[in-house]
Amino acid sequence: MAIKIQHIAAQSKPEKSQEVHWLNKEIHVFGKSFSNKSKEQFYAEMFVLLSSGVDLKQSLDLIADMQKKKKDKELIGRLSDRILDGSSLSVAMEAQNVFSSYESQAIKIGEQTGQLKKITESLRDYFQKKIELKRQLVSSLSYPIIVLITAMLVVFFMLSYVVPMFVDIFKQNRVELPWLTEQIVALSGLLKNHGLVLLLIVLGVVIGGKYLAKKQWYYKLNGRFQLRLPVFGNYIRKIYLIQFTQAMALLTQSRIPVVIGIAMVRKMIRFYPLESSLNVIESKLVLGDKLHESFGAHTFYPKKMVALLKVAEETNQTEYIFQKLYDQYSEELKYQGGIISNVLNFLLTLFVGLIVGVILVAMYLPMFKLSSVIG
Repeated sequence: MAIKIQHIAAQSKPEKSQEVHWLNKEIHVFGKSFSNKSKEQFYAEMFVLLSSGVDLKQSLDLIADMQKKKKDKELIGRLSDRILDGSSLSVAMEAQNVFSSYESQAIKIGEQTGQLKKITESLRDYFQKKIELKRQLVSSLSYPIIVLITAMLVVFFMLSYVVPMFVDIFKQNRVELPWLTEQIVALSGLLKNHGLVLLLIVLGVVIGGKYLAKKQWYYKLNGRFQLRLPVFGNYIRKIYLIQFTQAMALLTQSRIPVVIGIAMVRKMIRFYPLESSLNVIESKLVLGDKLHESFGAHTFYPKKMVALLKVAEETNQTEYIFQKLYDQYSEELKYQGGIISNVLNFLLTLFVGLIVGVILVAMYLPMFKLSSVIG
């Protein structure tokens, strides 16, 4: 017997009004790029439907009916068809090639333990917090990036249009140019005569960087290099620690063993220093080593985190400790991000002022000499 979506919403409205609000929203999922926001909405819908007593097959059918894009309906329909053929949801998700191994493995554990509803809720929370972290990072770095782009445009405009106007005046009056002016004029000429070549070089570097990112040696080298950056190295480390502790908190709350959770997170977070250390930690835990000792052997993890993990082992509160570590690192990152943003804003503003000032001084020095000659 068919179940109307309106009936489900009416039944769940008294206790889950916010989730019903999500239920009435369109979900754009399963496109070529399955964004974190789409995944958050998808798992939110799955959690509401499963909590309302709807079985998995009907839940997928209802979500498919809410899609406006044909490709979304077809892909969700294929999930539903595989369920009808006797396949599990985790296997069906792996076949679609739009879910990470972390998601499919989490769903598989939910199916095996009978906690599929709890897993979908955890995945919803995971992507919700991941989106919040991304917004926080964008908020901290967006203004410095805007200032940097503005600075580049200002310098380009002055070298391309302002400096040549002064050069024409100097040539007409045969003014001897100071060293600083000669350098700025040479830079302007380089940009004018070889601007297209410079642009192609920049594009080549960008494209080459994307190509090298697929190479294992570059992946390792880039990860190590990022951690050694002054100021930013610790900031980058904290970003990945937040992702790790968040994922581990959600997995342990879902009663997933720590060893399995570490294996899942290792496949999910692509950052070589973290990934390589988790690989070693996983092997040591399988051999019977203690959790805090395994983490303490790697400098990537702060001593405070290792100490708290020792407490977690002694008190059997691993999920609580991971959640507290996530909350703590999130607050620290927010505070540190604000400081870095303010310092960058000041330094970039100062940099723009210096560059513009140097160009103006270089152009006006010959003008002063010209005025004295005329006088």
